[in-house]
Amino acid sequence: MDLTVLFPVLDERLRLRKGIEATVAYLRKNSTVPYHLMILDNGSTDETPEIAAQLCEEYEEVEYVRVSQRGVGVAFREGIKRNRSEIVGYMDIDLSTNIRHLGQAIHIFESCPDIEYINGTRFSRQSDTKGRKWYRKITSQGLLVLLKAVFGMKCTDAVCGFTFLRKETAERLAEASGNDNGWFYTIEFLLRAERMGIKILDMPVEWQEDYDTTVKIFKTVKNYLVQICRLKREFRKEDRERARG
Repeated sequence: MDLTVLFPVLDERLRLRKGIEATVAYLRKNSTVPYHLMILDNGSTDETPEIAAQLCEEYEEVEYVRVSQRGVGVAFREGIKRNRSEIVGYMDIDLSTNIRHLGQAIHIFESCPDIEYINGTRFSRQSDTKGRKWYRKITSQGLLVLLKAVFGMKCTDAVCGFTFLRKETAERLAEASGNDNGWFYTIEFLLRAERMGIKILDMPVEWQEDYDTTVKIFKTVKNYLVQICRLKREFRKEDRERARG
């Protein structure tokens, strides 16, 4: 088994080196599987490209890809398209999700062949979430309420920033999902996986709030609402076509 970790980044000069070096150090010490780290740059205007180039020279396991458009969704799609490993997934470069869960995910995929998708969750009773700001708690919980009410979502989190899948499953979901370039793309990925009966492990994680996040809360929430309406219409259309077929 081998692994590709995708790191979508935008203007991450302050965190890129630390995140990559910590991931390389962890995998060298705690795992024997071959691995590849792919930095997917959504159009950085700071020193991110130069730092990424230095990291590629220092670590043969690291690759830098300049993505033509901005957004986690487009970076995730590009990473899946380029991936050649048996397991592929993405993590936030700030490593808000404790890096030890990467080792846990590798072990699960090795020992549980029926698991196709690992979804990190901050909201399981077994999760340990630190430093979450009150307004971000409200937006996150509000999103979960909406997703459960509109789609009947079973997983307990949708945008933790820690998602790993088997290669064939990732490609199947990428083909089925839409073209949203933002965070909702990862949500649609999860919703479609549930809808398709894919075996998902909702994995509790230790998660630390990053106060320097570049996520724009209100713009993101507005996009979520638009995309939820769009996806609900698509699911209804698919259900009608399936019933006729």
